[in-house]
Amino acid sequence: MTGKNADVAGASKRPRTGATIVTGFLGSGKTTLLNRVLHAPEMARTAVIINEFGEIPLDHALAAASDDSVVVLENGCLCCTVRSDLVATLNDLYHAREAGRIPPFDHVIIETSGLAEPGPVLQAFLSEPTLDGLYRVAGVVALVDAVNGPTTFDEHREAVDQVALADRILITKLDLIPDPKRVEDELRATLRRINPAAVITRIDDPALDMGALFSERGFDPADPTADPRPWLNEGAYRHHEGEHDHAAGEECADHHDHAHAMHLRDRGIESFCLVRDEPMTREALRFLLDGITQNLGPNLLRVKGLVNVSDEPGRPAVIQGVQHLLHTMTWLARWPDADQRTRIVFITRGVTRAALQDMIELLDRVASRTSRARERAAAVEGSQP
Repeated sequence: MTGKNADVAGASKRPRTGATIVTGFLGSGKTTLLNRVLHAPEMARTAVIINEFGEIPLDHALAAASDDSVVVLENGCLCCTVRSDLVATLNDLYHAREAGRIPPFDHVIIETSGLAEPGPVLQAFLSEPTLDGLYRVAGVVALVDAVNGPTTFDEHREAVDQVALADRILITKLDLIPDPKRVEDELRATLRRINPAAVITRIDDPALDMGALFSERGFDPADPTADPRPWLNEGAYRHHEGEHDHAAGEECADHHDHAHAMHLRDRGIESFCLVRDEPMTREALRFLLDGITQNLGPNLLRVKGLVNVSDEPGRPAVIQGVQHLLHTMTWLARWPDADQRTRIVFITRGVTRAALQDMIELLDRVASRTSRARERAAAVEGSQP
C-alpha cells in the first residue's frame, strides 16, 4: 500500500484531527473573531481555513512564511483559503503536514461564508470516507449579530439554520445597542427556542476563553471510551422553559416511546427528544431512521442519538446525521451511566410537531413489528430440516 491510501491507513492509528466550524450571517462578526483567533498565541498548532484572504486582512508583521496556499503566522498558526473544494483543501493540508511541508497542527477552524448553511459542511465530514478517517467535527460555533439578528431571522432561512445546528452561539455587537440588556434577553429567548441545547455567550464576555473554545476536542463517536452525554445533552430539551407540550404532561426523559417537542412557530424549527425504554434491533433502528430521512429529506436538519440495540447488549450505538445523510453507526464500549434508554434528538424545519410525532411513532411501531416478523420467519426457516 502506497501513497495516500497508506497515509489514511496510518491515520487510523492516531486520533482524528478535530475541526471547529464557524458560521454566522453576513455582518455577524466572523472577520473580527477570526482576527482574534489568528493573533492568539495558544492557536500556534491550529489551521484556519477561510473563504478568501481578502475578507480577513492579515497584518504583514504576522506572516512569517507563505506559499501559494498556506500562510504561516509568526505564532505558528496556519491560514489557508478554500481552494474550490473544502474536502480537497482538508486532504491537502493533511498530506502537507505528514510530508513536513507545513508545521504540524492539532486542530482546524473552518469559516463558512455568510450566506452558507453549515449543513453541507457537516455532511462532508459524514459522507467522505477519506475525510472521515482524518478529521472529525469537534463543534459548530454560530455568531449572531444583536443589531440585525432578529430581522435576519425573519428574512433569511440560512441564518436560522446556522443557529439551529450550532453547539455554541456567540452574540456580537451588543456594544452598539442603547439598551443591550433588554435586547440580549430577548435575543437569548429567541435563540433558546431555536436551539435549546446550545451554549449561548456574549462575544465580549471577559470569561470567554477563545483558546479553550477553539481547541475543544468535542465528542468523538469513533472513540469507544468517549462520554456522549455533553454532546447529546438531552437534558436541555427536558428542562427548557420554552414552548412545551403541556397537554402531554410529561418531560422528555420521562416520556416513554414518545416525542417531546419545542416549537418555534414563527421560524418553523422544532426540536424533539425521542426516548424509548425497550431496546431496538439493528434492523428496526435502520428501518426507523431510513423512514424518517426519506420522509423529511432536507427538512431534517440534524439527528443525533444514543441507541440501545438488542443485538449488541451493553454497547450503545451512536447515530448522527445531517438532513438526508446518516453516518455509519459507531459503538461505545459501555453505557456512560445507568440510564440505558434510547434517546434520539431531532432538529427539523417546516414540519408540524403533530405530523412529525405521528410519523415517528408510526415508523417505530412498523419497524418493531417488521423486525419481529422477520425474526419469527428466520426461526421457522432454521427449524426446518
